[in-house]
Order: sequence, then structure tokens, then C-alpha cells
Amino acid sequence: MDKYIKVQKIGEGSFGKAILVKAKENGQQYVIKEINISKMSNKEREESRREVAVLANMKHPNIVLYRESFEENGCLYIVMDYCEGGDLFKKINAQKGILFSEDQILDWFVQICLALKHIHDRKILHRDIKSQNIFLTKDGTVQLGDFGIARVLNR
Repeated sequence: MDKYIKVQKIGEGSFGKAILVKAKENGQQYVIKEINISKMSNKEREESRREVAVLANMKHPNIVLYRESFEENGCLYIVMDYCEGGDLFKKINAQKGILFSEDQILDWFVQICLALKHIHDRKILHRDIKSQNIFLTKDGTVQLGDFGIARVLNR
């Protein structure tokens, strides 16, 4: 964590927490997923490391970009690009009942489908697709994230 300055916690789940950080080197913002692996079984630890391996091989404009990972003080840290637009769940709730345009919905839908095609072509199942795991960049690009329970199928 020496390379990053914590800005704020932006999420928490059963996995651990998501922290917005700033890189000391260039001031760029990233999200670090902090997973406490010290109290996990060996199987759970391997599953967490598998998420890292899955993410490291995902290079697509509609998938949150993995930067690096490291283990420190009993925690696994996964560094990913920060999607300034937040997640689709928050975006929907912020509308307060006002509907999105059909064009907007179709644009998001196509981008989600492209992300899924990319991972399915690589024999990977996401297994947790929901609005909280669909993120928006500042220019409105959709990116699929949180591969925590993804599975690699036997080829």
C-alpha cells in the first residue's frame, strides 16, 4: 500500500472493502479491493487468488481494468481502474422514477453483452451480474466488474 494514498472507502461487502486511492507516483485514482485472507480457509484463499488471475487476463473496454495485486499484512489487495460514474444501481436510484431513454438502455445493454461475450469466449462465467457490479466511466462507458465468484470452465 506504500504506492497509494487512501482517499475514502467507497464500498463494503462480504469480500471485504473497496477503497478509492490515489497513486503517489502520478496522482491517478484507482480502486483497491481489500480482502482479508488471514481468516480464510485454504480453499477461500485460492478462490480469491483465482479472481486475480481471471482479472489479470481480462483486457476489454467494457471490463474494469486490472492494474496489479499484492498481499500485505494478511490481506490481498487488487488494484483496478476507478469508474467515476459509479455503479448502475446508484445511477438507477438517482433517477427517482424518471425513466432512461430507450437509446441509453440499448447502449448499456449492448456494452454489457460485449463484456459477457468477451469473458464467455474465454470460458469464464461471471456468476454475479447485477446493477451493483456494472460500472460507468466518466464518459458513460459501461464496465463489468467484481469477478469475485467467477468460474473458469474446463476447456
